[in-house]
Amino acid sequence: MEVTAKHTQTVAGWAAMDESGKVDPFIFKRRENGVDDVTIKVLYCGMCHTDLHFMKNHFDITMYPVVPGHEITGVVTKVGANVSGFKAGDRVGVGCIVEACLACDHCCRSEENYCDKLVLTYNGILSDGSITYGGYSEMLVVHQKFVARIPDALPLDAAAPLLCAGITVYSPMKRHGMLTKSGGSLGVVGLGGLGHIAVKFGKAFGLRVTVVSTSPAKEKEAREVLNADDFIVSTDRKQMQAKMKSLDYIIDTIPAKHSLGPLLELLKVSGVLALVAAPDQPIELPSFPLIFGRRTISGSITGSMKETQEMLDLCGEHNITCDIELVSTDGINEALSRLARNDVRYRFVIDIARDSN
Repeated sequence: MEVTAKHTQTVAGWAAMDESGKVDPFIFKRRENGVDDVTIKVLYCGMCHTDLHFMKNHFDITMYPVVPGHEITGVVTKVGANVSGFKAGDRVGVGCIVEACLACDHCCRSEENYCDKLVLTYNGILSDGSITYGGYSEMLVVHQKFVARIPDALPLDAAAPLLCAGITVYSPMKRHGMLTKSGGSLGVVGLGGLGHIAVKFGKAFGLRVTVVSTSPAKEKEAREVLNADDFIVSTDRKQMQAKMKSLDYIIDTIPAKHSLGPLLELLKVSGVLALVAAPDQPIELPSFPLIFGRRTISGSITGSMKETQEMLDLCGEHNITCDIELVSTDGINEALSRLARNDVRYRFVIDIARDSN
């Protein structure tokens, strides 16, 4: 257990102790609420595919025990003397980042998500030397910079995945002008936690949305539930060829090794593919579909706090939430097993408070 002098608050959580991919109850310490800090009672925490990657050490950087979770919503219980934007009782959320230098060029441009000294919500090392533990826990202490306000119109459970899945797709959509190009065409590759939110954003902002999936069984839901305009089975060569050069943009949400070549062929000349997932093996990138179409591949990792608040406010205005399945803390391991099989529509969210009261 990582303990420093000011880490005096005992917290119950759920941690992966090894590469098995399961969690066990875990008691650890969090820091006292500092002058710039906000203490949050965690009510809900989404379960992201990245949680599995870290739990199973797919990136070879996991520090066990690891308490996952970076899609956190709850209520403020305490604020520090320097905190002016939050008070006890406020509905708030915390995403993927809990610390940055706040002084570099990126931080000064509200791009703290690209700060060289950013610290992830879990499996990171804070400036005081302690290891970060995430939202699979009953409470959290976070610097006020990295806390977002949840609009009253959004339920805290269905809003939780917006703190990762939502902002992860929103940020590149905004950067590449997708949200201001009504009538443009967007391809969403993969209809999971990130993908279904990308479809909702695309439809809300007037884009023609095509879902690209390996699973024909998802077509009915894509069209009838999420109101996608078109559907392509990516393993069907005829369907892929018929839709060549039909899309302005692609959001690629696939968290596993795959080739970008066939996807690039779907883009028009000068089209943009935004890669937002984190496969645990290198992706394949043939050069011809890239250079012969003057196409661009762009990477994106989460978003800034400014973008996150903007995204949440827009979700409140447009009534955009994630489609979720609530799980109890006793059901985390079963949900993780299902998540590994992609057996979820579309995001598991842990009901932390129900089992901790």
